Amino acid sequence: MASATHTGTYNNSETPASSIPRSRRPRGLVTEIVDTLAATIRQGQLPPGEKLPTEVELMARFDVSRTVVREALSKLQASGLVETRHGIGTFVIEPPDTRNFKIAPEDFATVADVIALLELRISLETEAAGLAAQRRTPANLVQLEAALQNFKNAIPQDSDAVPADFQFHMEVARATGNQHFADLMTYLGTMIIPRTRVKTLQHVPEGRLAYLQKVHGEHESIYHAIRDQDSDSARAAMRTHLSNSRERLRKSQPLDAPKD
Repeated sequence: MASATHTGTYNNSETPASSIPRSRRPRGLVTEIVDTLAATIRQGQLPPGEKLPTEVELMARFDVSRTVVREALSKLQASGLVETRHGIGTFVIEPPDTRNFKIAPEDFATVADVIALLELRISLETEAAGLAAQRRTPANLVQLEAALQNFKNAIPQDSDAVPADFQFHMEVARATGNQHFADLMTYLGTMIIPRTRVKTLQHVPEGRLAYLQKVHGEHESIYHAIRDQDSDSARAAMRTHLSNSRERLRKSQPLDAPKD
């Protein structure tokens, strides 16, 4: 239950951090914040238009650093639950209208469930990469380059690089010029990245650094093909990247293992 009585419109500047229920600390600090805030939003305790507590309030609420809070907010934004208005704050937004199609968190009970989504992505994003190569604009290339750089910067920072990873795939979708690709990616959010749901980095034999460097190299291959407007190579690079992700996941954990 929210700690304040809702009377229609909130005073966004005064949303108390106490309106977010305290949870236990089960896994990573970022995951704890994301799961807690997402649950609070989905339960209606923080409705669309409501301003989230400030970074400082969240730092105190969860007893974490600013870096952890910012990564958690980035994941929530990538999931389509909030948006950040620079200089104002982070606000809950209206969820996408999913109608009959829905992929919920409970659909990721096992590693096999995560792999099933990867198979969907292979068919969807392979064609998206081909279209992006045909239609990309100079502005699209700038955004793709920024996403690549963000991912590269995250590698040595002991980060899972999920926000930058999702950003890259989102920019490929946008470069198709077909809004439906971008809308579907927005709906799926960071759950499309296996590391969001499965502790892949803790189990890969080559270690976190080598794993993320390999992913970065695959992203670069996709980018180069899109930049060169080589649609066949773009499709092949995206298919290889996502197929490799699927195989890395299969090798890292049993298919019937719980995701956490």
